Amino acid sequence: MKAIVCTKYGSPDVLELREVEKPTPKDNEVLVKIHATTVTSGDCRVRAFNSPFLYWLPMRLFLGIRRPRMPILGVELAGIIEGVGRGVKRFSRGDEVYALNGMRFGAHAEYICLPENGVVAVKPANATFEEAAAIPFGGTTALHFLRKAKIQRGHRVLIYGSSGAVGTSAVQLAKHFGAHVTGVCSAANAELVASLGANQIVDYTKEDFSKRDERYDIIFDAVGKISKSACKKSLAPNGRYVTVNGQGIAKVCADDLVFLKGLMETGKLKAVIDRRYPLEDIAAAHRHVETGRKKGNVVITVDRGSEG
Repeated sequence: MKAIVCTKYGSPDVLELREVEKPTPKDNEVLVKIHATTVTSGDCRVRAFNSPFLYWLPMRLFLGIRRPRMPILGVELAGIIEGVGRGVKRFSRGDEVYALNGMRFGAHAEYICLPENGVVAVKPANATFEEAAAIPFGGTTALHFLRKAKIQRGHRVLIYGSSGAVGTSAVQLAKHFGAHVTGVCSAANAELVASLGANQIVDYTKEDFSKRDERYDIIFDAVGKISKSACKKSLAPNGRYVTVNGQGIAKVCADDLVFLKGLMETGKLKAVIDRRYPLEDIAAAHRHVETGRKKGNVVITVDRGSEG
């Protein structure tokens, strides 16, 4: 099968399209023919090995000292189950699924084996494979942190970085939970964020939200760029600050994907896709993600015949 292999740490040029052995599912696994995946900021950080968190010795040992221990990156996907292990009961051949493989990576390939009890679920019926692939990471991460902040109907919620993969899902989920949402983004992305349901937009290039008189029940830093101390004056009494930076990996499960599936099928959650690239052009996708200016998600179409 074809896969993108990260040969060593470095620029996007270290990514190579190669023929590798097609995996065989174990008794508790399903074999998925991948139709679409994404390039996330996390993929870029691991490939470049340029995040301070990644230099932490245990993480370096886990990922690999000189090159990735798991050379096929990619944390989310959508596709069709082509084979099942003998013990699998939840899924059958032909099921259309979407999944989050997280730190196991492996989605930048034509096939992947996933544990039946992993973060995998039947994909939303009204979503294309590309749309479905753009939801698991951002959607489950946003859901985790909004729940951690104990979001309630009527809360005033500020989402910093509201136009990214996590932020675009967070805006929609916060609205679903009945919150009044303020999105912080650039003017170029204001129309997009408003279309997702944000009640107010703050252009961070022109205004510091912390200087406003408004107070928020939840401040969600969806890009890991603002500190709790910088938000202190903007929090309401008993308000909560949560961030994707340094608060651990979001704990998610298959039920989260089932929940997001229901929201997509009822029109309450939609995938935001900035650009699409074929698998062989994944280096260009990495370069675009590294600009920090993507809107929502950057999708990799693995099977270009799957979207019609």
